[in-house]
Amino acid sequence: MIGLTLASPWISGTLPIYSSSTSSSSTTTSLSSSSFEAANFSKPQLCPPSTSSSSSYNRRVICRSQLANDLKFLLHDALDSSGVDTTHARAAREGFCSQIKRLSDIERHTSISINRGVDLGKTALYIAAEDDSLVSHSSVPLPVDAFIDRLDDLCMDYCSHYSASFRSSPDIFLECLERYLYVNKGFRRTNVRSQAEPRALYLHSLHLRLGQVLTHRSGSAPMLSLIYSEILKMLRLCGLLNFDVEIFFPHDLYSLPRGYHKQRSKESDQPHILTSQSLLLEILRNLKDAFWPFQLDHTSSLFLRAARAANCTDRSNNVEESGFELASAKAAQHRLERGVWTSVRFGDMRRALSACERLVLLESDLKELRDYGVLLYHCGFFEESLQYFKLYKDKKNSSIPEPSSDTFSHLEEDAVEKLIVRLNLILMEEGWTRPSYNKSFLGNNSEPW
Repeated sequence: MIGLTLASPWISGTLPIYSSSTSSSSTTTSLSSSSFEAANFSKPQLCPPSTSSSSSYNRRVICRSQLANDLKFLLHDALDSSGVDTTHARAAREGFCSQIKRLSDIERHTSISINRGVDLGKTALYIAAEDDSLVSHSSVPLPVDAFIDRLDDLCMDYCSHYSASFRSSPDIFLECLERYLYVNKGFRRTNVRSQAEPRALYLHSLHLRLGQVLTHRSGSAPMLSLIYSEILKMLRLCGLLNFDVEIFFPHDLYSLPRGYHKQRSKESDQPHILTSQSLLLEILRNLKDAFWPFQLDHTSSLFLRAARAANCTDRSNNVEESGFELASAKAAQHRLERGVWTSVRFGDMRRALSACERLVLLESDLKELRDYGVLLYHCGFFEESLQYFKLYKDKKNSSIPEPSSDTFSHLEEDAVEKLIVRLNLILMEEGWTRPSYNKSFLGNNSEPW
């Protein structure tokens, strides 16, 4: 059957399905171009959760034009269909949405050191809580409020050890704060692109408890920036900080986030200043990079790796690597089907999908629609994948083109066109239906934290 022969080797013919009570006609939402003509996709307002449906929060985006458009997210429904309880994951997603709906245009570009609208610490913990539920299948949710208290305790502990710094100059104060974080408390940066420490991507994994052995206080640059920012926020609320601080976010692989007096900022510092939106994007894109299921070619974009796995890009220069990728994907799938957790080198489709869905909700880059669509393709959700690709194309064509230095742009657009053609052929095949068996690789494995 075309649908199976064209699907990715990652899933080896195993496609997630809906439960018998959920048909494709009842779950698939139209995303046609005509329904989006008047919508401004780049400036959304999120609809609050409906009391009549526990999952409505992850299905609807209302644009500022007040035209309601449904964006169908499939991860939680697919896991429910395979027998995985997503109650806690859905609650965490709802918490995430309740925070990001406060992101006004101004708030999106407000420095995290003076942010007042969105609780960034709590938002990061809701991200962690959802992913924790997805992989641990715990019967209890991640205690978000308890970890918020630990952040507050960290701030109070600084005050007890460095109270004299509040009477010092801004430079000395910042030097004391960084000594406290990076020397006394032992927080250090991990290069998350190495895939070696996925726990460094989550705020709750940094062991914020005071007095704990410093074995896992390594984190990504966004996580360290967030801890830095949360301490500054608490000090400001307590009236102990009387000058404006910016956090310098490093774009290399080794430097640590640092604070500096805002009045001394230079124009060259602008690309390094974290805003509320850019911090959330850094957190989610790190997760997306770490758990993307196609990890073997770091010379191309995430999308191109997935498109190549679907045979939708030219492999003429990568014949040997393509064969190795095929064998690795099949081996990883075999372990997943047996319920054995595989190396993070082969990614995690569940957490990649959750990161993509949250990036779509943030509505910062149209390419997130495309990247989510290619993952849906590999999961066998062909109708929904096609809808997301079409939506991406429609919104891209209707937006003002921006100059791009991306060397992969032409290859990516060519791959999108090939995937659209392929999906149309799959859906045109007479008698094509979703598989009748209730088995999904999304729900067959777990990983203890």
